[in-house]
Amino acid sequence: MNKNGFLYRAFDLYYDGFRNMTLGKTLWAVIIVKLIIIFAVLKFFFFPNYIGQHTEKGGEADFVATELIDRASP
Repeated sequence: MNKNGFLYRAFDLYYDGFRNMTLGKTLWAVIIVKLIIIFAVLKFFFFPNYIGQHTEKGGEADFVATELIDRASP
């Protein structure tokens, strides 16, 4: 591997930085856990399966097409 290449130097920079972290590892773990919780809550409460609740299996495309046409026309 070419040690003077950009990708190798960029990887080495991040690898060395994360290897020498002490408090940073804990902070990254907290950030990742918070993001997982936030996205799980958002998906569960704010993005319900609307199409699945209002259509039968296999009729999803027709439902979406009908909704687009009905909502686009005044």
